[in-house]
Amino acid sequence: MRGAVAAGHPLTARAGAEVLAEGGNAVDACIAAAFASWVTESPLTGPGGGGFLLVHRARDRTTRLLDFYVAYPGEEALSGPGEMESIEVDFSGGSTQVFHVGGASCGVPGNALGLETAHRAYGSRPWRRLVEPAMALAHEGIELNESQAYLHDILDLILRFREEGRAIYGPNGDRLVTGDRLVQQDLGGTLELIAEQGASVLSTGPIARRIVEHVSSLGGTITEADLTGYRAIWRRPVQAELDGYSFLSNPPPATGGVMVAYGLALLDRLGVRGGPGCAEETAILVEVMREQVRVRERRFVSRLYRGGLARRLLAPEAIEAALERIAHRLEPTALEATGTTGTTHVSVVDAHGNAASLTASNGAGSGVVVPGTGVHLNNMLGEYELAPAGSGARPGRRLTSLMAPSLVLSGGRPRLVVGSAGSLRLHGAILQVVANVLRHGLQVDEAITRPRVHADGPVVHCEGGADPVELDRLGRLNYELVRWGGRNLFFGGVSGVEALPDGTLAAAGDPRRAGTGIVV
Repeated sequence: MRGAVAAGHPLTARAGAEVLAEGGNAVDACIAAAFASWVTESPLTGPGGGGFLLVHRARDRTTRLLDFYVAYPGEEALSGPGEMESIEVDFSGGSTQVFHVGGASCGVPGNALGLETAHRAYGSRPWRRLVEPAMALAHEGIELNESQAYLHDILDLILRFREEGRAIYGPNGDRLVTGDRLVQQDLGGTLELIAEQGASVLSTGPIARRIVEHVSSLGGTITEADLTGYRAIWRRPVQAELDGYSFLSNPPPATGGVMVAYGLALLDRLGVRGGPGCAEETAILVEVMREQVRVRERRFVSRLYRGGLARRLLAPEAIEAALERIAHRLEPTALEATGTTGTTHVSVVDAHGNAASLTASNGAGSGVVVPGTGVHLNNMLGEYELAPAGSGARPGRRLTSLMAPSLVLSGGRPRLVVGSAGSLRLHGAILQVVANVLRHGLQVDEAITRPRVHADGPVVHCEGGADPVELDRLGRLNYELVRWGGRNLFFGGVSGVEALPDGTLAAAGDPRRAGTGIVV
């Protein structure tokens, strides 16, 4: 066995699996899969976005987080940003989320430089070899599966916002549907340049100038100084415990990792109230999610940048106070235990026990595609959850992020490598999958497939497929439920690799996004 990889698209996973089969390590496979995802999952990620990579090295059992997320632009900008346009995305005929797009929504991208930095630190295969699968997919095209076509449908107003996007995502005048072929020749050309010259082609030279000129013409503030000054940053992961396992994830100034760590620390103290999906266990998850929302109020964002936030959140007194609030809210329900729950992610474990967990995103996309390059820029400045007013934004500073590439260790060795897409639902999806594997003993495929919940103020969204009897019981515990008719990518898109007790590996992608796991 050479390893395992899980990703959000079969061709993404295949690119990583081929590298593992050739003897590449976990980081090699993760990089190849990440490049492939720029093509196979182009509405979600690409050279115009940013991300994070969590790397565990078996040799010395060290774990590091590489931050190559989007930064605030405007270094040496001559004027302020223009106006953004609001676009409402409907996930299911009623559950909507508003995104803000246009040139003013574009932050400084870091995806290419991040992959190059990771390769220099950990890579063992030639750089060009890791880019080649993506190059071929871009030039030859990919056939849209049902899940990808659904994504194109709900994001259509963004993907075809301007003529450059319409030329890619609707060359015949209509949006692409299941079975259509998506060809991205310009992106293929950019990938060829990256393979030959490295990530610098996006920060200096002709492509960089095109990015700056095009974004500026549309009211954006990305400058050449922003692109040339961008750097990837190594950080120390945030850490929490659950049932004797060590959970490591993305630290501040990102929010997702510390939110999952906080939730797991609460679950560790709350214990098990029943099997996955039962009303009692679901109620506990909902109350933990509400605590995650509560701590993000007031001065949370500013504290992300000052340091010490994770230490304060995970301090014994903070956990005790949260447990008291949860107990008070649960008292009226008289719970009783009845027995023993625009982003993409890649998880990899290799034969030596090295692990890589990568989450990257374009946000919902800005609708701004740089002519002749295939580079669709992110809309992170338009995601007010990530760039709220008064957060002390300044050129070069990282935006905060909900993304949380994560790793669970048992005895210092990988037990579970996991991460998710899903915007505001992302950390809740990871929380539920980790609990399903570690606490309820589910294998990674079942843990990912199980119906999820999402707490949104007084409302609890319940994914289709849950036991209706347990949902009825949950409703009688004074929760306002929204019952979905089936699985939906609204609830995230998790990819995970699990190390089983017998030493074998298992991998699974999320069926909500036609994800795939491959064991090599």
